[in-house]
Amino acid sequence: MNGREKSDPAVVAVKLPNKTGRPVAEAAERRAGAKGNAGQQSTHRAQNRERVSQALDRVRQAARRGREERFTALLHHVNVDALRLAFDTLRRDAAGGVDGVTWSDYDEGLESRLQDLHRRIHSGAYRPRPARRTYIPKVDGRMRPLAIAALEDKIVQSATANVLNAIYEMDFVGFSYGFRPGRSAHDALDALAVGISRCKVNYVLDADIRSFFDSVSQDWLVRFVEHRIGDPRIVRLIRKWLKAGVLEDGVLTVSEQGTGQGSVISPLLANVYLHYVFDLWAARWRRREATGSMIIVRYADDFCVGFEHEADGRRFLDALQERLGKFALSLHPEKTRLIEFGPYAAARRARRGQRKPATFNFLGFTHICGTTRTGRFSLHRHTRRDRMRAKLCEIKVELRRRMHDAIPDQGRWLRQVVNGFFNYHAVPTNFAALAAFQYHVAGLWLRVLRRRSQRRDFPWARAVRLRAAWLPRAQIRHPWPDARFAVTHPRWEPDAGKPHVRLCAGGAQ
Repeated sequence: MNGREKSDPAVVAVKLPNKTGRPVAEAAERRAGAKGNAGQQSTHRAQNRERVSQALDRVRQAARRGREERFTALLHHVNVDALRLAFDTLRRDAAGGVDGVTWSDYDEGLESRLQDLHRRIHSGAYRPRPARRTYIPKVDGRMRPLAIAALEDKIVQSATANVLNAIYEMDFVGFSYGFRPGRSAHDALDALAVGISRCKVNYVLDADIRSFFDSVSQDWLVRFVEHRIGDPRIVRLIRKWLKAGVLEDGVLTVSEQGTGQGSVISPLLANVYLHYVFDLWAARWRRREATGSMIIVRYADDFCVGFEHEADGRRFLDALQERLGKFALSLHPEKTRLIEFGPYAAARRARRGQRKPATFNFLGFTHICGTTRTGRFSLHRHTRRDRMRAKLCEIKVELRRRMHDAIPDQGRWLRQVVNGFFNYHAVPTNFAALAAFQYHVAGLWLRVLRRRSQRRDFPWARAVRLRAAWLPRAQIRHPWPDARFAVTHPRWEPDAGKPHVRLCAGGAQ
């Protein structure tokens, strides 16, 4: 090759193929790009994650195009890549099920285990194990029953839930916030605060469904799933999980009701159940029956409904009780109230010679009708006292267990605990509760340090230095609700044009 050929970019060197004695199709030059589905596969490092994401994107697009169509072929999306992705998203330190297998145990020989699990799922040989019953204390002193599924069942449930979420996220209404991708409890709190402050809300219905996860009708649940899912293999998996039962003290219990609170698939099934039982019905009632403004915010089985007129609230409550009764549900009598609440509630009650408006609890906060320094209405949210008291009791017990640990180790643990509490509760108007929580944690720590020996000579000045060095300062970490809500919900719902339907707390669909 001469010098001109080396410098001329128009001349391209082509490598001759090997075995030139045989007919060859082409030289070793760059091939043209492939067409069709081959172009949808990714080539970066996490190819399995990209393949799963692209496949679910196509499911979402199909669900968005046909809101009433049924999906008859879905199980092929539960492939080895989807199972691997589901395994990676599980908690590493989660408790084991009845088989005692933990995340680290299953990680040994993961690929062969996933291949075998995939084969059993698609051949129909997969059988879920019973869930292990455990209890955790509630704020009111009672015990909440949880069903801990086996690790392999968690993997299959997570992979299936990812597929179903791609469909149902196109169907769920805007005021549903619980256990949904991209939505959190703070989104629901922001929606409620904006709805009360900006809409004509004079009465609030604070409702709670009694023992929801234990009262769900499995027959109705399967019928609701079949309304959108036509793949009998997916429906058969859901039936298997519902009929797997719970193992407690060596006794297996199989019930015709309930979804097993604590399992991976349970939150999605609960949302599907309430979508048909409550959400669609409440949205229709708001359009057709309400005579004034009305807002709705639901997070799992807890929901708040705001009304402009008291008559609407009472009619809605009566209709809601009848509606839930048709589907084996009922409202908790002690946690369901219709109260006068809103920007003008305090002034109206003062003119009638009544006390301040009642407060209500929602998602760990007590909501109060307050005012700003200039006298304007302001919704105040304070941490529930029983929640703070329960958290301090947990810290007290754990500090006693860590009594003889090194002070830096105790400080690092307390920093994580206080940071976790602040990350959720550090909302505007709640500074006093944050400061009180940090103060009480510092007091508990000092009490433990003074009990480490028979000498009570641990000085308060040193405790103050430790508090400043290890415990986070009390400060607001969340923006005001209207500021964040304007970013997360930039548009109105499709039916928001009607005056009595306009919903600040729903978001765009």
